[in-house]
Amino acid sequence: MRNDKQQEIEYRSLADFRYEIRRFLNFSEQAAREAGVEPHQHQALLAIKGLIPKQKATIGVLAERLQVQHHTAVELVDRLERKELIRRSRNGLDKREVILSLTRRGERLLADLTLVHRAELRSAGPVLLRALNSVLLQARSSLTNRRRAAGGRNQE
Repeated sequence: MRNDKQQEIEYRSLADFRYEIRRFLNFSEQAAREAGVEPHQHQALLAIKGLIPKQKATIGVLAERLQVQHHTAVELVDRLERKELIRRSRNGLDKREVILSLTRRGERLLADLTLVHRAELRSAGPVLLRALNSVLLQARSSLTNRRRAAGGRNQE
């Protein structure tokens, strides 16, 4: 059984990590709004642009990448298309399949937001990394302790 001190350290590590993630997400959301888009719209642009070359940017893939329902992704694509940030086109082989791509305007907006995010990560990244490393260290320590305890019981 873990002692109370170890549990306190684990809780503190996890709380610190979640705090640093939340700080970065708040920054990201504010940066998106200042650029004239909603945070989900920025995430959608990034998700489309960030796919590996062989992966097609479909609404289904976008829904998966954003962890939203298909109909939510459709509404998001509709809004981005109205803002002229993305376009839909039909797949040449399968006309039923709709492929999403960024317009020049969408590319510029995403490039601008990416610059701002890179700058933020240069300053916030080391703190976030330390928090993540602390959580991982605590998880490894906890796992090692459980294995030791289980090994001791098995040998009795």
